[in-house]
Amino acid sequence: MPKGETFFNIDDLTQGLARDLAPGISTRVFAGDHAMLSVVRLDPGAEGTLHQHPEEQWGLLIEGSAVRVQGDEEVAVEKGDFWRTPGGVPHTIRAGADGAVVLDVFSPPRSAYTRPGSGFGDES
Repeated sequence: MPKGETFFNIDDLTQGLARDLAPGISTRVFAGDHAMLSVVRLDPGAEGTLHQHPEEQWGLLIEGSAVRVQGDEEVAVEKGDFWRTPGGVPHTIRAGADGAVVLDVFSPPRSAYTRPGSGFGDES
């Protein structure tokens, strides 16, 4: 099977479905049958829009630093930290001074992220 259909590289910005989520925040989305990965890149100080969706979401900070806003909490996170966001919980993220790269995992896949577009989807 060709590499482009089942094998990917996190640094290859030509792979996946591109979405601009907010100013200074972009992602490459990789959808499967039952889960979805989103490689999110945040410029220094970039902040997403508070939003929610019914899908469960896990996040892993791969590079940089950030503040994860989730429900009523704001938690400073650093490389290697990961978190779970249940469906329906308002959340966003704010990048630190060096920016950040986050790997998000959704289950089931978010329908808003299976097509080109911008923003965090229509479930805000």
